[in-house]
Amino acid sequence: MAAAKPKAPRKRIRELTWKTAAYVILGAVGVVQLIPFFWMISTSFKPRGTEFLWPPQWIPNPVVLANYPTALTLLPFFIFFRNTLIITIANMIGGIGTSLMAAYGFSRLRFPYRSLLFSVCLSTLMLPDVVTLVPQFIMFKQLNWVNTFLPLIVPNWFGGSAFFIFLGRQFFTTIPMELEDAARMDGASSYRIWWSIMIPLSKAVIASMAIFSFQSNWNDFTRPLVYLYDTDKQTMALGLSVMKGVYQTDWNLLMAISTVFTIPMIVLFFLAQRQFMRGIVTTGLAGR
Repeated sequence: MAAAKPKAPRKRIRELTWKTAAYVILGAVGVVQLIPFFWMISTSFKPRGTEFLWPPQWIPNPVVLANYPTALTLLPFFIFFRNTLIITIANMIGGIGTSLMAAYGFSRLRFPYRSLLFSVCLSTLMLPDVVTLVPQFIMFKQLNWVNTFLPLIVPNWFGGSAFFIFLGRQFFTTIPMELEDAARMDGASSYRIWWSIMIPLSKAVIASMAIFSFQSNWNDFTRPLVYLYDTDKQTMALGLSVMKGVYQTDWNLLMAISTVFTIPMIVLFFLAQRQFMRGIVTTGLAGR
């Protein structure tokens, strides 16, 4: 075989120039996106009254480490953190599990009106959450579930999210049918196939769902505001809103709590980053 001809120097220079320009532009956009995050961390260490100095003081002088313990003791934030964690983890487990079960049914099982039901499921994505908020509140009020965690958890255990069902269905359709046929020949039921074959191959899509679910429930403000009344049952998002006063706000303390509130999401993303990115660029068997 003839050796491949080397690329022309001009073509190499052009490719290198475009690649360098792309990295510079992406880096600049990334820096701009991180400015609010840097300002939040910087403000959390500033003395009171220096939050809005001009020009901005990016490096606090002096650094006030006491802002964090002071902010954490203003309100029962450890209780808020516990409540938020319970609601978020319960929703992740129930939402992802039931969504993947429904996704498997829509992708593999054959039953009447399957396509119609899947279309109806996707059509619910067009409904804003606020449209169903009032009827849901009336229903949960009649069930005596108001001021409990049940309205925030139970709905996700009955089908989860239409978006997650769509995501899981599209992923399952890329897995070869030969794997399922071989399992059925060995006597495996549909549930056993879902648990032993589909779930192990779905690590990437599960990681994506986990990040989306965690972010949505961790930052949720509207539903806890509607359903939770007692202080010992409220979440971090409600606690942060209480710290913002009508006439005065201690922004350094508020940013300290906001930084603590943001850490779990950052940790989860970095832990699931590899699988999350793999879920974007790969499908089917490549997800193993």
